[in-house]
Amino acid sequence: MLNRLLFGRIDNSSLLIFRMFFGFLVACECFGAIATGWVKRNLITPQYTFPFIDFEWIQPLPGIGMYCYFTVMGCLGVLIAIGYKYRFSCIAFTILWSGAYLMQKTAYNNHYYLLILISFLMCFFPAEKNYSVDVKQHPEIRQNSMYGYVKWVVVLQLFIVYTYASFAKLYGDWLDFGVIKLLMSTKETYFLVGNLLQNTWLHQVIGIMGILFDLLIIPALLWKPSRKIAFVCGVFFHLFNSFIFQIGIFPYLALAFNVFFFDSKTIRKLFFKNRTREVLNSAPEKVHKRLVIIGFGIYFLVQLLLPIRHYFIKDNVLWTEEGHRMSWRMMLRSRQGVGQFTVVDSIAKTEKIINIKDYLTEKQQRKVVTYPDFAWQFARYLKRDFSKEGENTISVYLINSKISINGSPYVPFIDATVDLANTPWKPFSHHLWILPSQLHTKP
Repeated sequence: MLNRLLFGRIDNSSLLIFRMFFGFLVACECFGAIATGWVKRNLITPQYTFPFIDFEWIQPLPGIGMYCYFTVMGCLGVLIAIGYKYRFSCIAFTILWSGAYLMQKTAYNNHYYLLILISFLMCFFPAEKNYSVDVKQHPEIRQNSMYGYVKWVVVLQLFIVYTYASFAKLYGDWLDFGVIKLLMSTKETYFLVGNLLQNTWLHQVIGIMGILFDLLIIPALLWKPSRKIAFVCGVFFHLFNSFIFQIGIFPYLALAFNVFFFDSKTIRKLFFKNRTREVLNSAPEKVHKRLVIIGFGIYFLVQLLLPIRHYFIKDNVLWTEEGHRMSWRMMLRSRQGVGQFTVVDSIAKTEKIINIKDYLTEKQQRKVVTYPDFAWQFARYLKRDFSKEGENTISVYLINSKISINGSPYVPFIDATVDLANTPWKPFSHHLWILPSQLHTKP
């Protein structure tokens, strides 16, 4: 049965229309990043962009280079949508988008990470086999079917995302709706709905429905009797998120995934009215099956383990942030912090308190005193800035460091006696210079 489910041939209408949606949406994301000033704010204006640790070699292009970079990605999105040089376009977009993701994390977003995963998977899918420029130029590649695993890879990826997101919400500050109140407090000026969003009863509805939606949406879409209701709920949920949180293309990408859940007859009727059903029954070669099972098996093993790595790191991820990224922990906390960076030269016997406004954008200033990896990277940056060639005399400390999580009282966070600039970073271990968790219930 599993063999038939994964390697049986099914109608490929869902994949073809998703390719068009996907290409259009990523083009909008890239061109929109230029038009809204996102590229300028996060990749051009900053002196230092806080790339992911160990990827410091990926740096923004100088001058107008990043505008060109995002323009190229937007054009690749268009090529993906129309199916021109599809494989090249998809691989090139995946590489470039991954680079843009890794070269800055001040504006980190789980949805940007999801876009890497989906574009990576699309590189392996035969999404150009019909209704594409490639087929116009090479009619012999036209197909009306695909192997079943294409659909189920997408479904499983979405199931992992939503399920982990649901379980991550099962903690105190979400269950008492406090974090939702904080999130909504910044929306008070919204036209018409600003005051409504401040109501406690609405916070309770959002909190409960957020957990239930993430937990049940994929099973509900898979089960035919509940599919249409789930779709309607999904439309409301994602449009609400789009309007309230303004999170780019993700709500619309999430809606585009629905094409994988409806039967092929419905998809053909909606999008390809003149297309007839034609499913080939050719069996995949054994080597193909083996590669698919091994390749996607490894991929999903990583997808299952990466989001739970914080359980194997000492202390609470809500406090330390260690293991937070790429774990589908979305909209779970609000962090505020204070602190001062001090640069000490052991030879010159000098000590300088750094005004972070001289180095960082406003958004980076908030991050650098509240997130340990930002503090560590900035300390290393300061060391390079103050060091003389051939000398290793600079130490950097973060003093008077305190943070508040979800409105809790400010408490000490970083050990002021530790030289962050000369302390190694351990990506899968706890850093002892992060003081023990002092999370408190909000008053």
